Amino acid sequence: MPQDLSPLWISLKTSLLATFITFFVGIAAAYWMLEYRGKAKSLIEGVLIAPLILPPTVVGFLLLLFFGKNGPVGKLMQNFDFTIVFTWYGAAIAATVVSFPLMYKTALGAFEQIDKNLLRVAKTLGAGESKIFWRISLPLALPGIIAATTLAFARALGEFGATLMLAGNIPGQTQTIPMAIYFAVEGGAMDEAWFWAIAIMVISLSGIITANVWQDRKRQGGQGGQGGQGRQGGEASLLSAPSSPVGLFVDIEKQLPSFHLKVTFNSDAQPLGLLGGSGAGKSMILRCIAGIETPTRGRIILNGRVLFDSEQGINLPPRDRRIGFLLQNYALFPHMTVAENIAFGLPKGLSKGSIRVQLEEQLLAMQLQGLGDGFANSFGDRYPHQLSGGQQQRVALARALASKPEALLLDEPFSALDTYLRSQLEQQMMETLADYPGVTLFVTHNMEEAYRICPNLLVLEHGRAVQHDSKHRIFEHPVSASVAQITGCKNISRARLLQASQVEASDWGCTLQVLETNTRNLSYAGIRAHQIVFTKDSHQENTFPCWLVRTSETPHRMTLFLKLHSPATSPHDYHLQAEVFKEKWVTMKDQPFPWYVHLDPQRLMLMN
Repeated sequence: MPQDLSPLWISLKTSLLATFITFFVGIAAAYWMLEYRGKAKSLIEGVLIAPLILPPTVVGFLLLLFFGKNGPVGKLMQNFDFTIVFTWYGAAIAATVVSFPLMYKTALGAFEQIDKNLLRVAKTLGAGESKIFWRISLPLALPGIIAATTLAFARALGEFGATLMLAGNIPGQTQTIPMAIYFAVEGGAMDEAWFWAIAIMVISLSGIITANVWQDRKRQGGQGGQGGQGRQGGEASLLSAPSSPVGLFVDIEKQLPSFHLKVTFNSDAQPLGLLGGSGAGKSMILRCIAGIETPTRGRIILNGRVLFDSEQGINLPPRDRRIGFLLQNYALFPHMTVAENIAFGLPKGLSKGSIRVQLEEQLLAMQLQGLGDGFANSFGDRYPHQLSGGQQQRVALARALASKPEALLLDEPFSALDTYLRSQLEQQMMETLADYPGVTLFVTHNMEEAYRICPNLLVLEHGRAVQHDSKHRIFEHPVSASVAQITGCKNISRARLLQASQVEASDWGCTLQVLETNTRNLSYAGIRAHQIVFTKDSHQENTFPCWLVRTSETPHRMTLFLKLHSPATSPHDYHLQAEVFKEKWVTMKDQPFPWYVHLDPQRLMLMN
C-alpha cells in the first residue's frame, strides 16, 4: 500500500465535481436538444459529443489552448492573478469535458424513451413546461439519468490524457489515480500500480453495481415511488357544467408533407362521432383542438373562447384550453398512483383532506372505490400496471373529467379492449356522457360503436369532411359511395338514372324501381346487407332470382354471398351480400334454388 494516498483524494475530488457539473449541464442540454428543431442541430450535436470520439490528448491540447496563458480564458484569468493550468481545477475541467458526452447522450436517450402521449395529456390537463419536467419527464427518465451519472463518474475517475495535458502530473496536487498507475509502472513499482488499479476498479464497479441494484429494486417495487394523493385539489364534482353556452366551432387546415387536412364543422352538447378509416384525419383534428398540433390556418372557438385563430395570431397553449383528452392507450403516468394521476389535473387550492374527499368521489363515480375499508385499500393507491385495461380506461376518463373540461376528446377509447370488456365500458361511457354537459368528440373507425354512442356523425375521408348529419340520416341516406362504405354498406353498384323512379344498377345487371328522386348526379345505388329480404313472391317489383355462392359465419349471423340471375362460376362471382340470423338460416338453407331476393325501394340508397 503506498504511503501517499493523495491520488485517491484528488481523483475523488475532481471526479465528484465533474459529475456534479455534468449532471446539471448534461440534463439541461439533453432536455433542450430534445425539442430543438433548428438548422444548427447537427452542428451543436457534433460539438457536444466531440470529446467522446476525439483522443483525450487532443481534447487536452484544445483545453490547454483555451485555458493557457495565451488562450482567451487564460488571459482573462491573469487579470485576477489566477490560473487553471497545472492545478486540480484543470484536472476537474478535463474530467468534466470528457465525461459530459456520456451524461448528455444517455440522458437524451432516457428523455426520448418517454411516451409522447404522456406529455401531451399533461399539457391538456393544465400543466406548464416546468410542471411537466419535474413531475413527468424527470421522474420517468430518472433510471436513465442515474445510469448516465454513474457512467460519467466512472469516465471522470479514469481520465488520463486530457488531465495530463492540462493539469500535469504534480504529486499531491494534480496526480490522479490513472497517473499514479502510469508513473508507478514506468518506475517499476508494480505493487503500487496493482494497488491503484484495484482501487479504481473497486470504486467504478461499486458505483455501477449500486445503480443497477437501485434500478432493479425500483422495478420490482412498482413503477414509480410511493406518494400521497397529489398536490392539486379540485372544487367541483366529477361532472360540472361549463359556465358558457356549449358549442365548438372548427374551421382549420393542416398541411403536412403527405397529408392535407381541411375541415369545417361545429358541435353542441350532443356527442359528435368522427368516423373514418385510418389516415382520414380523425386524431389530427383532436390534436389540433387540444393544442398539441398547430393548424396551418383557420379558427377554433369553444364556448365563445377563441382557442386558435391564425389571422389574429391567437394560439392558446394546451394548458389553457380546458380540454379533456382520452387517448387510445390511456397515457396514464406510470410512476404515479391512480389517485395521483387523477389529482394531476385538478385545480389548486384545497387542503389534503378536501383532496382526499374529492378523489374518493371521483373513484366512486368511476366504480373504482376499492376492495377494502378506507382509501388506503382502494384503487387509488395502485399503479397503472396493477390495473386491468378496463380499470385503466376508467382512471384515464376520471382524470380527463377531473379538470372540469369544457370539451372532452375521446380518441378510440375502446380499441385496446376485448369484446366483453368493450361492451361493458361502452355502456358506462354512455352513462357518463349522458351526464356530461360539455362538448364531446368521439373518434372511431367502428361504425357500430359510433352509431350506439353518438347521435351525430362527421364522416371523414382523406382529410375532408364528406358528410355531417344525424346518424340516422347518414346511415339511411349517405351522400356518396365512400360514405356508404365507411358506414358499412357492403352492396354498392354503379348506377344511372333512367327516369324519375327507375335506375339501372349495372354491376348487379338489373333495373330497379326507386322512390322518385331529384338526384341529377346519380352514380351509385346501394343497399345494406341486413335489409335484403328473401321472398317466395317472384312477381314483386325489384325481386330477382339468386343462387348461393358461399357463406361466412359469425356467432349470431350468417353472411350469404349471392349471385343474381344465374349460378356462380367461382367463389368470387357474386353480386350481393345478405345477412340473416342463424334461426332464419336454418329454415332456408335446404330450400332449392333459385331463391328470390327483394330490394325494397325504401331501403335503396341513391348516391353521388
